[in-house]
Amino acid sequence: ADRQPEFTQVDIEMSFADEKQVMDMAEGLMIRVFKEALGADIPAPFPRMTWDEAMSRYGVDKPDTRFGLELQDVTSIVSNSGFKLFASAKLVKAMRVPGGESLTRKEIDELTEFVKIYGAQGLAWIKIRENEWQSPIAKFLSDEERAGLTEALGLSVGDIVFFQAGEPGMVNAALGNLRVHLGEKLGLIPENAWNFLWVTDFPFFEYSEEEGRWMAMHHPFTMPRAEDLDKVESDPGSVRALAYDMVLNGCELGGGSIRINDPAVQDRMLKALGFSEERARESFGFLMDAYQYGAPPHGGMAFGFDRMVMLMLKRDSIRDVIAF
Repeated sequence: ADRQPEFTQVDIEMSFADEKQVMDMAEGLMIRVFKEALGADIPAPFPRMTWDEAMSRYGVDKPDTRFGLELQDVTSIVSNSGFKLFASAKLVKAMRVPGGESLTRKEIDELTEFVKIYGAQGLAWIKIRENEWQSPIAKFLSDEERAGLTEALGLSVGDIVFFQAGEPGMVNAALGNLRVHLGEKLGLIPENAWNFLWVTDFPFFEYSEEEGRWMAMHHPFTMPRAEDLDKVESDPGSVRALAYDMVLNGCELGGGSIRINDPAVQDRMLKALGFSEERARESFGFLMDAYQYGAPPHGGMAFGFDRMVMLMLKRDSIRDVIAF
């Protein structure tokens, strides 16, 4: 609902700028826009969260921080479980919903269908009753596992816990999106809250199973963090990019990065992405040549203007604010 093939993008490019200068500029702009348009006072600086932390706690890279229901990694607690799915999974995550035992079986079935959109096969759950754990999987859990889950999740009578187990990408997507769905369904999201957030330190590379190679998560011209440069060839998955997204109420408002301006660094990144020298020249020769003339350090970001207006007007679809 917040995407369209055609949209208005406010693009900002800055020379001789670093990450902090771009982010300070963008914060100042948002504070002024929201004050003048809505009379809203937005506190600065905006909170910052690394991509790793966002994925760990919320399962998505654009977390809505207006409500709780954070995800918890419980893999180590259930790694020897009698429930085979938990024991064999790379990642097991849980989400405690306080007071959620009132959800009916029909509602749980609907939530199970919802997570299938994100590649899940199903949805494990446990209701915490006065003298029992009610669930199809409860019989597989030992006393030790129950104690570990109770402590890690802060469980109390009246809660329901949802679990997802399997490949990390699926687990995070399924539970992270279920979290937002439940936040709306259970009325946990406060009205008139403007929760801005910076998500930083995105991975430079992501591995494509389909293509069998590393690909750039943003684009191949993003500057990697200086301290990660020595891992480009040896451990591409741990290289972080000087990339940042501004998130508002769980929606990506804009994003950007500091760009590579050193031809040697650009060459290394393209090689790591599987470009031969010939193909790199064919595709990006104009840029490689331009670097030779001393391109300054530069970066910036772009805002989705229609998306911003949609959020400010509390609309659910970008189509409500686009004229054509």
